[in-house]
Amino acid sequence: MKDNKSLLRLTFMGMMIALGVIISPILRVEGMCPMAHLINITCAVFIGPVYAFICALIIGILRMIFMGIPPLALTGAIFGAFLSGMLYRLSRGKLIWAFLGEVIGTGIIGAIISYPVMTYIWGRTGLTWLFYVPSFIAGTLIGGSLAFIMLTRMQKAGLVSKIQSALGSNVYTGSNEVLNDAIGIGVLGFIGYLAAVVLVHNFVPEPTPFINSIKYIVLAAFIAAGVVYWSMNKSKA
Repeated sequence: MKDNKSLLRLTFMGMMIALGVIISPILRVEGMCPMAHLINITCAVFIGPVYAFICALIIGILRMIFMGIPPLALTGAIFGAFLSGMLYRLSRGKLIWAFLGEVIGTGIIGAIISYPVMTYIWGRTGLTWLFYVPSFIAGTLIGGSLAFIMLTRMQKAGLVSKIQSALGSNVYTGSNEVLNDAIGIGVLGFIGYLAAVVLVHNFVPEPTPFINSIKYIVLAAFIAAGVVYWSMNKSKA
């Protein structure tokens, strides 16, 4: 039985590696690869920090070899994958901590480490220590939000614990579904914020102060909706 679960875990990791390489070009620009963070958090939740780290490492190496991606393929993935899995495990299965681990691990730690790697190894000039932080955080918010929403739905259906059990991973149950739903509504605001930024930048040549503030209004509206949802339904938790 133990050997079967180990084989299943390796098979699952192989599938995630293949999927990660295939979908990585979606929405990708240098310094931002949202789909990598979707894969990272999914692996962190289902197979733990070590396997998630290995998965991110192999995906990064394959992307560098076959797609010509710079070392950002590694620095922008491996730290977030490991920290996501660690915080998920330490929080006893709280999905929001898997999400935050990816944001912190990639958006801050990975972004800062990318500066010396790209400057002294890759020979890129004109960079600063915080050069990649905005784009890395943007990527983690997009991909991380998608992962959080997907996993929240799966957890509500009881699929997360079943898959964890089948893979021989630590199984966590009894999470607060209302809180997860409320947080999911809130994190949608980050996607709305980024969508507003892109739309204004590309379609409004001379935005007014009000137009520039729309991204903040969208973000605040989703966060407020999440708070209202939690307030109205917390008694059901």
